[in-house]
Parts: sequence; C-alpha cells; structure tokens
Amino acid sequence: MPSTTTADLPMSSSFYPDLTSSRVYPEPSDHFDRLPDSLLLLVFNKIADVKALGRCCVVSRRFHSLVPQVDTVLVRVDCVISDDDSTSSSSSSSPSSSDKSRAPFSSLVRLVLGGIVKPLQALGQFLGPRRSSSSLAVGTADQNAAETDQAGGVTHHSPTQVLKNFNEIRLLRIELPSGELGIDDGVLLKWRADFGSTLDNCVILGASSVIQPGPNHKPNDVAVSGGDGVCAANAEDNGSIPDSFYTNGGLKLRVVWTISSLIAASARHYLLQPIISEHKTLDSLVLTDADGQGVLYMNREQLEELRVKPLSASSASKRTLVPALNMRLWYAPQLELPDGVVLKGATLVAIRPSEQSNPKKEVSDLSWVSTAFEEPYGTAAKMLVKRRTYCLEMNSF
Repeated sequence: MPSTTTADLPMSSSFYPDLTSSRVYPEPSDHFDRLPDSLLLLVFNKIADVKALGRCCVVSRRFHSLVPQVDTVLVRVDCVISDDDSTSSSSSSSPSSSDKSRAPFSSLVRLVLGGIVKPLQALGQFLGPRRSSSSLAVGTADQNAAETDQAGGVTHHSPTQVLKNFNEIRLLRIELPSGELGIDDGVLLKWRADFGSTLDNCVILGASSVIQPGPNHKPNDVAVSGGDGVCAANAEDNGSIPDSFYTNGGLKLRVVWTISSLIAASARHYLLQPIISEHKTLDSLVLTDADGQGVLYMNREQLEELRVKPLSASSASKRTLVPALNMRLWYAPQLELPDGVVLKGATLVAIRPSEQSNPKKEVSDLSWVSTAFEEPYGTAAKMLVKRRTYCLEMNSF
C-alpha cells in the first residue's frame, strides 16, 4: 500500500483556517479613562453640589480619589432644627418647623442637610461615621448609624465632618433653606455682611412694601400713599425724612430691622468657625439663604484674620459679639426704580464698627454700599445714597 504524505492531501479549509479573513477585536474600554484628571476636576467643580459630589464619589475608584480634590463646593441645607428641641427633628419638614426657623431670636440651630440618598455604603464612608460636636449638622440616609432620625432614617453629620475629605476647597457656598427673620408678606428686607474676626461692614435694604409694575404701567403712575403713612403726593420729597417717620413707628421698625439683621449675621458667623479652622485653602466663603434675605461674605484676608485672631463671642447667646457701630441711613417715602418697581418706605443702612469708621472717607467712597446687592436692588441702593444722609450710633451687643 503506497504511503500518503501531507503534500498529497488537498488544501481544504477544514484543515487550514483562512487567516486572511480573521480579525482581532480590542478589549472594550471605558471612554472616561481617556479623559485627563484635570478635565474631570473641571466637571466636578461645575457640579459643586455636595450631594451630587457624594454620589459621584461612589461611581468608581477614580472618581472617589478625584472628588476630594475639587476646589468649589456648594452645601444646600434642607431644614433647620432647634438645638434644645429633641423632637423637632422628626417634624422638621412640617410647616410649623418652617415657621419656627424664621424666628429672629430663636436659640442656636443645627443645620441639617437631609435627603442625601446613599446609593452605596461607600457614600457613608466618604462622609465619615463620626459626628462632630458642632451645632451644624448634615443628614444622610443610614439606618445602621448610631445616631439616626427616627422618622426619616437621617444620620446627623456636621458640615465640618461632611467636608473633611475635601482637601482643596477654595470657594465654599452654604445655602440655608430660608432667611432667619420673620417678616410680613410684601415687606422687603435684605442684608449683606462682611466679617473677619468681627464685623467689617453690613448693608441693609428695606421697604415697608413693594409694588410691582402692572401691564399698563406708566412712570410715576403709583398710589399716593407713602410707605410709612406719608402722603407722597402732598409731601415735598426734598430728601429729608418727614416728621411723621419718627411718630408713627417708622424709625422704630428700622431699628428692629437693623438689630435683627445684625443678630442673624453674627449668629451665622459664629457657626462657621469649625469649617474655617479646618480648611486653610479657602479663598472665599459665602453663607446665604434660599430666600435671598441675607448674605455673609468672607474673603481670604478675612478668613485668615479669623484664624489668627479668634472671634469674641456674645455672653448672651452663641453668636459673635457685635462691636460698637456707626451707621448711615438714607430714606425715601417712595422710590420708583427704572423697571417700574416701587419701594415704599425705602430705607438703606450702611454700618461699620466705630473704630474703623472714617467719616470723611465714607462720604466720598460709598461703592461698598451701592454694590452690596444684585439688581434691581443695587439700583435702589445707588439711588438712595444720593439722598440726604442721617448718622446714628449703636453700642456693642
């Protein structure tokens, strides 16, 4: 029988694969891996919101390592709980607790950032299991934690604890759910305060009522009644405060506005101590509220001043001591803005500590007053400072 060699066998695909038609497919890759860290940090800085960043940090190990490097953080507070009310946390979302949070002279509050849904256990680890002794508190959903809200399963963490893993914060903004000052409907009250270790300056803008322009509005087409019982049509508006302002409670109301705003600002400043001490990289810190009622600002120099020179606390309550003050007041029975909005009983108060005040310089430089508010209220401030100025003094409290 003749032998058969491989050369005698026919070339068949069953024996030899067609290498010319075969393809090599690469392993699937994550497109995020192609993005540099610097670009991802830009995205995280745009997100800013601490709740969203908390969720991002559990997406991947890379995200978890990058989130603490963001330099812009926003903390939105969802509810306010009184320190001396052990049961208020279970009803913090009720209307009664909302009204309570607006009381101007209420006891020191704890701020609770609720509603952070923890998608993975790692979020709780990121926020940290230990609760700070600070009066500020941030809530996360964690049923296994030692200290938990019985109604909603919310663990209380201080903002200092929540922010402790952020290593490079430069711009920090904290937003309260509402302003502290309970004011009547239709009344305008806004304030801005700048602090270092103590109050640097404060500007307050108020009006007894605000009239929005109608569809057929014409300039100066407003009611004749002024904001504080002053008849605008009959009173000659020469920039002076009418006598009725002193007798019908107008001046007393402005004093209440001023003191209430200063107390709210000094209480906010006091609560920021732990965060300022912990984060040395801060360039700017803003503590505001969703209503836009009050804004506390601190720049890098002021932040450093507080670290070097501790604040003086008020003996009466947990807030920063307000020093003796010099105040300048401007008043208009009726102020119509370019957009047609009318402020009745419009009042602007500019405040500085007595030891920092320079009357001659203040008269020539009022830019810090006229630029304190966003539009349209910035325009209102610019219009008011052109009117007659009244000077007042206030003792430390």
